[in-house]
Amino acid sequence: MNSYNPFSLEGKKILVTGASSGIGRGIAIECSRMGASVVISGRNQARLEETFSMMEHDCDHKMVIADLSSEEGVFALVDGIDDSLDGVVLCAGFTIVKPFKFVSNEDLNAIMSVNYNAPVLLSQRLIKKKKINKNASVVFISSVSGVYVSAPAGALYSGSKGAVNGIAKAMAIDLSTRGIRVNCVNPGMVDTNIFAKGDITQEQLEEDVKNYPLGRYGKPEDIAYAVIYLLSDASQWVTGTNLKIDGGLTLM
Repeated sequence: MNSYNPFSLEGKKILVTGASSGIGRGIAIECSRMGASVVISGRNQARLEETFSMMEHDCDHKMVIADLSSEEGVFALVDGIDDSLDGVVLCAGFTIVKPFKFVSNEDLNAIMSVNYNAPVLLSQRLIKKKKINKNASVVFISSVSGVYVSAPAGALYSGSKGAVNGIAKAMAIDLSTRGIRVNCVNPGMVDTNIFAKGDITQEQLEEDVKNYPLGRYGKPEDIAYAVIYLLSDASQWVTGTNLKIDGGLTLM
């Protein structure tokens, strides 16, 4: 039987931030299934341990509790990584829904510190500490928002994701001398139980999903499979790009 698989992550050590839930959890689980040794990070220890229990454990995985909203948290995560990495998936993030005219400086600082500053400073720190190998892959989990589309009261989130896509292109150029690839994945709406608290009704969700030609929101594994491609040797000639995964949303 031919075991050839250019998408395999066997022998690779991968860091996934924001791994305690949602897309980050899905990426961590699927990377472990593809043979990677995965370092998972998040703020919530109980939820991070839950992710850890769901991963394939043929490899040596590790958890690092870190709050990336502060520079101290970024440094703590870097210090908690023992071996150099073959891949970094920057997934930690959140949103603030607020009309543009009500946006405050506090809001800007809060969302940029997590969605933009943290992944940028983390990547830089890992490079400076020589904890990212040559020919490694860095993947930002961005969004269609701020890059292709936006939404009412979505200024803060769109701004942070647009900034991520901008710096990823510059990083791809600056890090190319070491063969390090830098790419963005741009998901549409992904079902991660973010509507469970009931702020949006079932009727509203059913109406919104009509905007997606494929007839559904994404699943965490839909994004994870794309990330696996960008982490694997199958994408050795791919850098500085946006991989849009949106069920056809931006076609409409």
